[in-house]
Amino acid sequence: QVQLVESGGGLVQAGGSLRLSCAASGNIFNIGSMAWYRQAPGKERELVATFTRGGSTSYADSVKGRFTIFRDNAKKTVSLQMNSLKSEDTAVYYCNADVQTTAWKPRANYWGQGTQVTVSS
Repeated sequence: QVQLVESGGGLVQAGGSLRLSCAASGNIFNIGSMAWYRQAPGKERELVATFTRGGSTSYADSVKGRFTIFRDNAKKTVSLQMNSLKSEDTAVYYCNADVQTTAWKPRANYWGQGTQVTVSS
């Protein structure tokens, strides 16, 4: 079993900052890409930022220059530093990771339970 547990969500005023964290635990052999998604009310879940196992990062156009994704392989964590927050960033943010649980199994995709981020204007 693999668990992804997010923390750090909350209420913040527009222009403010929040840092989300996600810790992976359980039966983990290695982790491939780790990412953050978000889903606003009435909208589809969208990819916000990705950090590959090889060290590459990518961002949705809507958050470029404002959000930064960090990863600590030793601690099995991924974080999202969110600056200059806007009301349109309000959403439930989900951690996502491709995890290999044993050497002889392919990686499987896992989701966290989500953490609410609300930006007041």
